[in-house]
Amino acid sequence: MGGITGILIVVILVLIFTGANKLPKLGEGLGRTIRNFKRSLNEPDEIDVTPRNQGKDDKGETPRQ
Repeated sequence: MGGITGILIVVILVLIFTGANKLPKLGEGLGRTIRNFKRSLNEPDEIDVTPRNQGKDDKGETPRQ
């Protein structure tokens, strides 16, 4: 099972389980998912550069010596 016959079997099964009127919504959702995935591959990773509480206690105050 490969190539065109495999694709046809999958499409027929999807039609049976979802119905023909929901097929455009499934295609739209799949396209949006692929688009977002490709976009996430091209974007650089976000790095959190917020400094931690260096020398401060839980209230944000510098401890006295």
